[in-house]
Amino acid sequence: MSLDAPVDATHPADRVVADDGSRDTAEQGALGSPGLSAAGASARAARAHRTKRRLWGVALVLAAALGLLIDKVLTSAIVYFKTTNQAVAERARLGTSTFQIEGVVVPGTLRHRAGGILDFSISGGGSTVPVVNSGAPPQLFQANVPVVLVGHFVARSETFASDQILVKHSNSYIAAHPGRVRGPTGKVVR
Repeated sequence: MSLDAPVDATHPADRVVADDGSRDTAEQGALGSPGLSAAGASARAARAHRTKRRLWGVALVLAAALGLLIDKVLTSAIVYFKTTNQAVAERARLGTSTFQIEGVVVPGTLRHRAGGILDFSISGGGSTVPVVNSGAPPQLFQANVPVVLVGHFVARSETFASDQILVKHSNSYIAAHPGRVRGPTGKVVR
């Protein structure tokens, strides 16, 4: 055994626990090499293994969080609407989930109720949907105007409960998407 190698007896890795429970420096360790003992080497290996396991755990948690974030961004960033006839055809599948529905306000169906509630119907593609709106309608809201409503179907009913009305007042949309916006008669709104 060499006694001239530097050993830091205060460092836990350089200390050895003897059979009688007393601590000695690594110079007197089982391997006979200065600064290296069986207990010190196994302690360092165990520490390295724990550190590696922790790093893998952190990496796994970060990867899962990133995956959830990407999924949320991709699925919520896509905002589109169902046409009136699509919504009617998919009524059972849509249930009471919130979505956007597009149609034209049917003339003669506008009814103002107490509490700011507005009843009306929208039509498109040969289908008509009764609407109960609890939000304030925009200034351009009127009969024969294409609208997009945000809301959901009322349970066990064909009525659409809306809390937001968006008026589609641009003729450029109709020109760019012919056949998408149809009035109650089935003709394209111009």
